[in-house]
Amino acid sequence: MFVKVCGLATTADIDVAAAAGADAIGLVISGTSVRGLARDQVARLAAHVPSEVLSVLVVNDTPAAEAAEIARELGFGALQLHGTAYGEQDFAEAFDVFPRLWRATSLKDRPDTRIGAYREDVLLLDSPDAGSGTRWDLSLLDTARPEGTWLLAGGLTPDNVAEAIGQARPWGVDVSSGVESAPGVKDHDLIRAFVAAAKTAGARHAR
Repeated sequence: MFVKVCGLATTADIDVAAAAGADAIGLVISGTSVRGLARDQVARLAAHVPSEVLSVLVVNDTPAAEAAEIARELGFGALQLHGTAYGEQDFAEAFDVFPRLWRATSLKDRPDTRIGAYREDVLLLDSPDAGSGTRWDLSLLDTARPEGTWLLAGGLTPDNVAEAIGQARPWGVDVSSGVESAPGVKDHDLIRAFVAAAKTAGARHAR
């Protein structure tokens, strides 16, 4: 089970997530998210990510081509374009600069759930209210379940991630608010507990 911990803000957050076994960490540039960081902060944190952990730049209101330039210049492993602000043309413009793309959306928006539809490598399905910690109706996946490399996000916590994995059967999971003690403040014990619960559940369902 691939596990991404998103919205990290300190080098200590990164160290804990990496030591816990996270496969990827997300750093956010945003003018609207409580987890948004300035470019110089992102640069410093990106340089701290261990080579064995995938670094993902997450944006929701930065022009796609500009975000791709930032991801390339700062050495990120992937760029996540999050939300309906980004259409197929935005992905095409980003791809020309930085071809390792993730597409994050919600089933509320009736997206194309074919992985690679916008030339992305990974699809992430989130709550309609991204970053809120709100769970969503996973039964919607019964008629719109992707095949392949897709991540489940939205309202996941150490207490419910195993159940969610069992129901949704994703390739991976993504967490942000579910491992926080306050908005934008990561709780290191919750990070450890989440990664452990997700990995255990993934191994169980892989058998």
